[in-house]
Amino acid sequence: MTPLEDAQAFVLGSCPALPPTSVPRAESIGLVLAEPVVAAEVVPPFANTAVDGYAIRSDDVAAVPKVLVVVGEIAAGAAPDRAVGPGEAVRIMTGAPLPPGADAVVMVEDTELLPTDGGVERVQVNASVHQGAAIRSAGDDVRIGDELFPAGMQVTPAIAGVLASVNARSVLVHPRVRVAVLSTGDELVDDGAPLELGQIRESNKTMLAALLAEAGCDVVDLGVVRDDPDELERVLRGAAADSDAIVSSGGVSMGDYDVVKHVLRAIADMTWMQIAIKPAKPFAFGRLLGKPIFGLPGNPVSSIVSFELLARPALRRMMGHRTLTRTHLVAVSDADLRRSPDGKVHFMRVNGEFADDGRFHVRPVGAQGSHQLAATAAADAMAVVPDGDGVPAGGDVAVLMLR
Repeated sequence: MTPLEDAQAFVLGSCPALPPTSVPRAESIGLVLAEPVVAAEVVPPFANTAVDGYAIRSDDVAAVPKVLVVVGEIAAGAAPDRAVGPGEAVRIMTGAPLPPGADAVVMVEDTELLPTDGGVERVQVNASVHQGAAIRSAGDDVRIGDELFPAGMQVTPAIAGVLASVNARSVLVHPRVRVAVLSTGDELVDDGAPLELGQIRESNKTMLAALLAEAGCDVVDLGVVRDDPDELERVLRGAAADSDAIVSSGGVSMGDYDVVKHVLRAIADMTWMQIAIKPAKPFAFGRLLGKPIFGLPGNPVSSIVSFELLARPALRRMMGHRTLTRTHLVAVSDADLRRSPDGKVHFMRVNGEFADDGRFHVRPVGAQGSHQLAATAAADAMAVVPDGDGVPAGGDVAVLMLR
C-alpha cells in the first residue's frame, strides 16, 4: 500500500498553480493574489477630521471655557473656502478636509453653540485639545509604495475595500479552477424514478459538486454517465478540453469490473493506488489532455475522505492558495476510538465542541461504515487514528476539521 504522505506529494507535485490573469477588482474576491499589491495612492488623500465638531487653533483653547467665532462650515466631500484665524472656528463634519490654519478639532460634545451676537455665530469650547487632536493625517493609513498585500493572499471583501481606496482597478490573481464532476454507472438513478432491484440513488456527484463549490472551484456538472465506453470516452475528452480538472467517483477499486478503468487506461496517463488509509484506500490520479483527473472511490464516505485528503488540497494549490488543507487540531477523545492494527491510518468521523478547559473534545459518530453517509454528514471532523489499537478515552488525537 502507498503511504498517504507519498500519495499526497505525488498529486500535489502534479498540480501547479494555474497561470495568473488580470481581473477587475470586483471579480477578485475569493481569488488568490499572484503578485504583491503596492499602493499607488495615499490613504487618506488629505488631512481630515475623525469627528463631527469644530476645526480650531489649539492655542486658542489652552484655557477653557473659550468663546470662538464660527466663520464657516465644511461637510464631507466639500473643500474649505477660507482659513481659520485666531479666535475663529469652522464647523466640520467627519471626513471633511481640515481647513488651513486649524491644527486640531474639538468634538461637538465638548462645545456649546451660543446665541448669535449681531449676526455673528459663536461657539463655546469647554475642553482643551492638543495639536493634532481628532485629525487623520494624509497617508495615515497607506503611503505610496507601501506593499499592502503579498502574493498568495486571498482577496476578502475587506481587502477589496482597500484596493478600491488606492484605486487598484484590476489585480493579478490565480483564476478559479473549472472542475468537471461526474458519476458513472447504470445502477445510478438521479431523476426521482422508483428504484428497481440493484439500483441506487445518485448522491456522490451531488455531494462532490457542493464540496468543489465550497472549495472555491467553478463546477461543471456532467451528470450521470452510463456504462457505455464510447459515451464515457466522449464525455471525458470533452471535459478535459473544456475544464481545468476532472473529478469522478467509482470504478477505482482493485476488483472493480468497470468501464471507467477500461476507458481511462486507454485514453489517459493514470496511476492506480491503494493508499494505506481507511476508508478511501482506492484512488486514481492522472492526466487527460494535460488536465488532472481525480478518481475517487464509489462508496460515499470514502469519496468524501479521498476528496478532503487528496483532491481538495491539489485544487486549492492550482488556485494559488498557500494553505491547502482544512484546520488541524489536537483534540481530546471523550470516548474510546477503537480499531485493530492493519497497516493503515484510520480517519474516524467525530463530533466535537470546545469545553471549559479550552480544548476541543470529540466523540465518534454512530456509524463508521464507508457506505454510511447519513452519519458522516453530521460529523464536525475526522479523527486521525494511527495504526494500532486506537486511542483510549481521555487521550489526545489529531483531528481534521470539516466545518
